[in-house]
Amino acid sequence: MKTVNQKSALKILKREIGFLDNSLKNSDNPFHFFCFSTIKNKNPESRTVVLRNFKKEPMRLYFNTDERSSKVLELKKNNSCSALFYDNKRRVQLRLHCEASIHNNNQLTKQIWDKTPLQSRKCYMAPFAPGIELEKWVPNLPKEYLECDPKDEHSFIGFKNFNVIELLVKSFEIIELHYNGHIRFKLHENSNEIKFISS
Repeated sequence: MKTVNQKSALKILKREIGFLDNSLKNSDNPFHFFCFSTIKNKNPESRTVVLRNFKKEPMRLYFNTDERSSKVLELKKNNSCSALFYDNKRRVQLRLHCEASIHNNNQLTKQIWDKTPLQSRKCYMAPFAPGIELEKWVPNLPKEYLECDPKDEHSFIGFKNFNVIELLVKSFEIIELHYNGHIRFKLHENSNEIKFISS
């Protein structure tokens, strides 16, 4: 029978933080994508986003999005949100409760925009805001760039729509699934104390 204590749980935490770090440069890592949830009119809204950066102290996650997207509007009304990661092979789930900050047209967004490939920049040049209902399907890209990438100087049309969402992690929960007893525990912001949870 396995024994799990504060020391072994902290090792699991350290291991999962390593997987989050690895996912930044490894798109095959299942933590490269995560489910991001917000609140809209008291109802949850979820979607998949790409983890673009991860910082440990204090723990923060970053992803990019369009200023016109519904998730930005929802975060402006209520910045409480959650992030969910799952590794199907290792059977490990991470549940993070967060507070979001929206970055637009500032030093951080400029720094990240400068590193963003032209192929990705043209998505922010889209004529329609994400989520708008259309009478018929059309590619939501400028017509002149359907088959090619914009030049650097033209791509800046999209910069005004480019947002970076920063998630400050308020609590971090790990669930490791085992046939002979799941391991589940949580840490809260500014605390190294493991709180074990039944599962």
